[in-house]
This record gives sequence, structure tokens and C-alpha cells, in this order.
Amino acid sequence: MRNRGRSRTTTHAWVAMAALGALALTACGGDGGDGSGGTEGSPTGGAAQPGGVELPSLAGEKIEVAAVWTGPEQANFTKVLKEFEKRTGATVTFVPAQDPIVNFLGTKVAGGQPPDVALLPQVGALVSAVQNKWAQPVGPAAQAQLDKNYSAGWKSLGAVGGTQYGVYYKAANKSLVWYNAKAFEAAGAKVPKTWKEFLATAETVSASGIPAVSVAGADGWTLTDWFENIYLSQAGPEKYDKLAKHQIKWTDDSVKQALTTLGELFGRKDYLAGGQTGALATEFPKSVTQTFTGGDQPAAAMVFEGDFVAVNIAQTDAKIGEDALVFPFPAVGAKAPVVSGGDVAVALKPSKGAQALLTFLASADAAEIQAREGGFVSPNKSVRPEAYPNDIQREIAKSLIAAGDDFRFDMSDQAPAAFGGTPGAGEWKALQDFLKNPADVAGTQARLESDAAKAFGN
Repeated sequence: MRNRGRSRTTTHAWVAMAALGALALTACGGDGGDGSGGTEGSPTGGAAQPGGVELPSLAGEKIEVAAVWTGPEQANFTKVLKEFEKRTGATVTFVPAQDPIVNFLGTKVAGGQPPDVALLPQVGALVSAVQNKWAQPVGPAAQAQLDKNYSAGWKSLGAVGGTQYGVYYKAANKSLVWYNAKAFEAAGAKVPKTWKEFLATAETVSASGIPAVSVAGADGWTLTDWFENIYLSQAGPEKYDKLAKHQIKWTDDSVKQALTTLGELFGRKDYLAGGQTGALATEFPKSVTQTFTGGDQPAAAMVFEGDFVAVNIAQTDAKIGEDALVFPFPAVGAKAPVVSGGDVAVALKPSKGAQALLTFLASADAAEIQAREGGFVSPNKSVRPEAYPNDIQREIAKSLIAAGDDFRFDMSDQAPAAFGGTPGAGEWKALQDFLKNPADVAGTQARLESDAAKAFGN
């Protein structure tokens, strides 16, 4: 069993997102407010803020929320939970989860202590939660917020078998390349628009004595994002959908072409910070911070990943819009790719508190709190643009909303977790092995197909 046909992309979405390359970034940061869009609610609950969502009184109730978020991302989400506490009187505890989150939740459920709500980073994890009978359908109040604030495409991603189980609280544009402006200037490098130009830029930067790209090879999910962007642009959306559902095999020639293209970068030791060995030892947060530390002599000049990179840049002295700039992932085929991801909130207990939190997370009130902190984009169409702290994130959010149902969701996140979401296994492991030996295209394809066939059951 698996999630089928839940995402689409059109030229409109591609064009809208590609326009982001012309934008300069402004500094991240909040406006000093609580981001709630009104005055603080009463701890006794039962009333909405002006123009906000109505929540019940939950005085004395304890709620646990699990997610794989850490560091600044966890801290920013905690501010959302604090506001929920103020409005309802509940006490909310954040429970750090480990990947794969399905295994983590399975242990909690088996022990009789599941969290009230979990935020799942893969569509496949949502499907597994429903199949395992852990997930609770959303209640009427949460459904009303979804109907008010979300497009049909995002609601569909949170549904399984026609029943709504999830609220997509957080989205991401995973087709961005962030670069160190000083390193580019020192090298005389130009912002590329195509893959050919990207490799030329990498050569220019490398020749200046600075590795071109910081790759977070220790985290397999970043490598799936590299592959997906190349594959979507090169093979096109129809084949992307088929591969996502395992309707074509990973031994298909289109996969061979994409891996060969990716190997043009991964196969150049001088292009990668620390070479292949160093990349395999680099976790995502470090891949960002080492790109924006050291002025014009960083560990690398570029790092690829989504809009959430801004959260990690904020942990350095680099200023977004001055030291840290961004351009869209280069076009490999006719069009530049746009790959989206997201985190879906699901109730795991049939409790009043769990449903109230889903209702809050489906509202613009909750999303605007985290939007102000930066490194966050919401698929909620009622979130005001001014809630975002800089022009680039406003444009990412506007483009996401303008695309409506026309987007492509992260391929690995659509797959069963055993293939697309497990550290040291499946697609993550196969692509880590490929990073280690980019010449082994055929072997990588064979391993990917073997693992996919087992996970998909076909």
C-alpha cells in the first residue's frame, strides 16, 4: 500500500518560483511581537482573538507533540505551542523524535504512551500511521480551518483513503541554492541559470581555491533532494510521477541520465567541501554554517537546500541579503525544477486537546507566529505576506499559494518510509554510496530498484 498520485506541477509553478532568482534577501528576524495577529487569549480559552481561530478551554490538560525538529526549528515551533498554551490553558510538551519517525512512534504506541500529536515529514509516514491504526481523523473544527485556509491539493496530501487525517502545517521550496556573496565576488563567479552554467561556476569558484559546494552527505535526505531536482527538470513531471509511484523502475534510462548528471558534480573531489569523504561526514546544519563562516574564505561557496536554510544561516554572522544570497536550482532540462516538501500534523489520541491543537495548527494564527521567525513557509493561504520577515520568503510563500494545486511533492517523502525515509537504508543509503563512488551508476540503479521493489511490494 502506498500514497498514489497526490501531487502535480505545472509551468506556472516553475515560472513563479524561477523568478525568485532576481530577488535580494533582507535580514531575517521577527518584529518583536508574538506573531498572533491580536492580543493574547485568555488562559481559560473558549474565545477567538479578533479575526482569529476559536479554541476550547483546556485548563489542566497535558498534551505531548512529537517531531524530528531540533535546534532553531524546534525553538521557533515552541513559540507556537506557547501561544496555544496561553489561549487554552493546556500544558504542551515537545517530544524530540528520531528518524524514521514511524519507528519512533511505533515504540511509543507499543509502550502505551503515544504523543497526542505528531508532525510527520513524509507522506509515506502518514499512510503508515493510518494503516497501523494510530492516526485519528481530523475533527469538525480542524476540518473547517482546512476548508477555509487550504487548497484541495494540500488537503489531499493530508488524506488517506478519502478520509482527512492530517494538517500540513509547514511547507518548503526545496529547489534553492544559497551562496556566499563574498566568495563569489572574490572568484569572479556568476549566478548560473542552467546545469552547464552551474558546473562552470563551480569550476570558477574551485579555481579560486575554495570548494564550490557544501554537500550534507551524512543526511541521506539531502541527497534525495539533489536527485529529485535533477530528475524533475531532466525527465519531466510525468516520469517524475511514475517513478514516485514505482510505476517505472529505477533501472529506467531516465534514472541513469539523472545519476550521470549528478555524478558530474559528485565526481569532482575538488568541487566538494572535504571531497566525497568530507561530504559524507557533513550533517545538514554544518553544511550551511560552514558555507557562511570565514568571510570570503569559507569551507564552500554554495549550499543547496530549501528556504529553511535561512534558519541555519541565522546561526552565523552572515547577513541574509548581503553575505548570503540565493538562486533557483539550475535548469537541467527545459525548465528549472520546483520540488516541495512539508510536515503534516496528525492526532494519535482521540482527545479534545489533540483536536484543538490540530485546529490551531490549521489556522493562520499559528502559522504567522513561526513565519515571523524566518526559515518557514506555510501552505495556508490565509497567512498574510507581511508575516514573513524578508522579501525572498514572501515571494516563496506567494508563489506556493499562487500555484494552488500545481506542485510536485518530494519524491522520497511519497515513498514508503523503508525506501524513502530511513537513515542507512533504501534510497538514502544508495545515494550515500553513490556519493562515495559516483562512477557506479548501474550499481546504484540496481540497489535502488531492489530496495524500491521490496518497499512498494511490486
